[in-house]
Amino acid sequence: MTLRTPIQPRSKLPDVGTTIFTVIGQLSTEHNAINLSQGAPNFECDPALIAGVHRAMQAGHNQYASMTGLAPLKARIADKIASLYGTQYDPASEVLITASASEGLYSAISGLVHPGDEVIYFEPSFDSYAPIVRLQGATPVAIKLTVPDFAVNWDEVRAAITSRTRMIIINTPHNPSGQVFSAEDLQQLAVITRNTDIIILSDEVYEHVVFDDVPHHGMATHPGLAERSVIVSSFGKTYHVTGWRVGYCVAPAELMDEICKIHQFLMFSADTPMQYAFAEHMADPQTWLSLAAFYQRKRDLLVNLLADSPFRLLPSAGSFFLLADYSHFSDERDSEMVKRLIVDHGVATIPLSAFYTDGTDNKLIRLSFAKDEATLRAGAQALCRVTPR
Repeated sequence: MTLRTPIQPRSKLPDVGTTIFTVIGQLSTEHNAINLSQGAPNFECDPALIAGVHRAMQAGHNQYASMTGLAPLKARIADKIASLYGTQYDPASEVLITASASEGLYSAISGLVHPGDEVIYFEPSFDSYAPIVRLQGATPVAIKLTVPDFAVNWDEVRAAITSRTRMIIINTPHNPSGQVFSAEDLQQLAVITRNTDIIILSDEVYEHVVFDDVPHHGMATHPGLAERSVIVSSFGKTYHVTGWRVGYCVAPAELMDEICKIHQFLMFSADTPMQYAFAEHMADPQTWLSLAAFYQRKRDLLVNLLADSPFRLLPSAGSFFLLADYSHFSDERDSEMVKRLIVDHGVATIPLSAFYTDGTDNKLIRLSFAKDEATLRAGAQALCRVTPR
């Protein structure tokens, strides 16, 4: 029996309901489908990380950490960024440990964007950006990446900037396309934002998953952008523990002050024993330096396994994902193709239209290769059995 309320709620997000992700999840469960849809690893993390959490718990580190995070962990992060990207952040005032990268994104947008502001972002996009902007009474301004290369048209960005533009949201490596920013992209962004009050919010949760020996061109690699950027990253993505919900962000102190004002009332502090374990684990730089090669092997395996499939695969330069084009053999909407793959072939993927606010359908589906070899092989076998319709 469902409890009924006499209250008539007034929704802040009236158009947000059951998403395609929920529909796919339910349908996949019903058909016991092979999971190439979710961007979460199905393999175990390093046992040393679990042992580190256990030691921290046994040592009594089970109460609140400091609001901005464990000092040794923040120092590790600052050292890593300085070593990799050349920008030095003050661990005390410019590094914040968050309860997931998602919380970092929310705290940054909520703390720095005001009613009446405009926020530029790029579609297809991670689905939380626009709703968070709207919750601040601000306007999300979507610019579509070019297809099929999923590049930014910087002339469109220039044309979209107004006196109300407060923030530009960047995501590199990009979910869902798997594309990455180049040094030229950074230069274009720097020129566009120079002598403005525009903040860059850079979602870099896949910063260590960049392929083919290409460097990660994040905001911290460019001094002019670093001084106006909030960079968000994820321990969950880096260390295969997405369920632990710990991330971090870095920003100049003046920006970080405003972010912390929101963070302290959302979570106050991230999980304490996990922070101790991450600080210990980060003593070895190979724990992140080896990640690109690890996931590139998975990408290459899935690409090779799908060589005889009817799908045309787009290049993936980073992240956990690659896109598959079926436009040459079917006119089905991508959402219908995904449902057919689950019901008829027992494999779950994601329609790219789910990453557009207007449901743009480019006849592309997203595959995740953050899976063990058995899952990749089984998923590829199922996709190779797909026939034209």
